[in-house]
Amino acid sequence: MFSLQTIFGKGDKFYGLLEQSADAARESAKALHELVTQPDRAPIMAAFAAARAREKALAGQISEELVNTFVTALDREDIEALNTALYKVPKSVEKFAERYEIVAGRLAGVDFGQRTLVLARATEVVVEMIGELRKGLRIDPVKKLQDRLQTLESEGDRMLLAPYRTLYLESNDAMRAMLAKDLFELLEKAIDKCRDVGNIVYSIVLKNS
Repeated sequence: MFSLQTIFGKGDKFYGLLEQSADAARESAKALHELVTQPDRAPIMAAFAAARAREKALAGQISEELVNTFVTALDREDIEALNTALYKVPKSVEKFAERYEIVAGRLAGVDFGQRTLVLARATEVVVEMIGELRKGLRIDPVKKLQDRLQTLESEGDRMLLAPYRTLYLESNDAMRAMLAKDLFELLEKAIDKCRDVGNIVYSIVLKNS
């Protein structure tokens, strides 16, 4: 296989934009973890709005560059798939943050910190996987990162069992249980979005190996 970096001189443009997009997802997940674990120093919602605005601008720029660039480092459909998948991570994070701000008073004592930490770690893996694209599409390191993402996803799934048991079997407040369930499921979806990014990166590497 010919070196993509040699053939496509404009490849760095898309690599850089995708890396920025992954970084925006990581920053939004980090802010979310701080929101649920440090209420006395919680970032305001403007922080999430800024992350989403940055991600939206990057997504638009990538789409525009795809139209204006004749030759791309990766297949156009792969770049667009990554662009869409990355865009959905901070979108899911912001949705959680908005709802959490509204109902946090009803959910005192419900621990979201462990799950948001898993999400933050998943976004860190996503950043690493996107960074691997410009390094020659190496299967082994990408496969290891993909395995880490799957482990984190499984860990997040396991974490749902304990709070569900407590909220539904040991609580008399049905509304509180439903609010918590809604938020836990949003976190689960956000972690799934990270997995989706990883799956796309891994498929790209396999296709070009």
